[in-house]
Amino acid sequence: MHIDILYNILILSGINIIIVLGLNLITGVTGQLSLGHAAFVSIGAYSSSILMMSLGVPFGVALIAAFIIAGLVGGLFGIPILRLHGDYFAIATLGFCEVVRVIMMNMKATINGESQRLSLSLSNIPQHISIPLVLILVVFAVLFMIRLEKSKFGLALRSIREDEIASQMMGINIARHKVLSFAIGSAFAGLGGALLASYITAISPNDFGFTRSIELLCMLVLGGMGSIVGVIAGTTILTAIPEVLRFASEYRMIMYGVVLIIMMVFRPKGLFGNIRVNV
Repeated sequence: MHIDILYNILILSGINIIIVLGLNLITGVTGQLSLGHAAFVSIGAYSSSILMMSLGVPFGVALIAAFIIAGLVGGLFGIPILRLHGDYFAIATLGFCEVVRVIMMNMKATINGESQRLSLSLSNIPQHISIPLVLILVVFAVLFMIRLEKSKFGLALRSIREDEIASQMMGINIARHKVLSFAIGSAFAGLGGALLASYITAISPNDFGFTRSIELLCMLVLGGMGSIVGVIAGTTILTAIPEVLRFASEYRMIMYGVVLIIMMVFRPKGLFGNIRVNV
């Protein structure tokens, strides 16, 4: 395999693992199907990029800011919509994804002293990404999620996924736990978005539409919802396929669809849906 392709796979896999770990917390652990995860990726990407290019904020500070901003937006958005269940919740997150994309397309920001519409590609983003940095953040994200799932809070989230009424009868504050879960998952999406923007150095609102959300969900479903090992495996596989088969990259979604159909037939719980990590 060409060294550039391998490097690209390693970087993108690491970034996507961080993003999908956030989605796993929302969908796999808490049981809330989100079709708008890409919106929080875009919030992190644009927040960090504008902070660095407009205000000269250091990259490390921009990463932390993207993490916090995406988490806050996720928490605020979660307050009204987490009263919804099932398909209604999924449709609400899908609508939010489109709202964020349209807002981004019509926003203006001052970049390098010039007013610029974000509907045009935001380019020349400072590049600060390296494999050691991504690896450190992946390890941080994985360990954080393992500890979170093993905590009292994480066990409460799994209880909510299995039976909300029984969880409420046991004294679990359903609304509070759902909002916090959504905020934390969104924050990790924002962190991944900031890393992605710095790596590819050019972003556009159309990069974070519904299709991107479905790609992230496919990665989660392939590996196994609720499994951190599954997140790592599914994300790495579906990140590597388009890179290895670049000559057929326009058929990426078809390949994803075929893989998912096969999985649903032979492994309905995903590749590692039954595996839990004990640390």
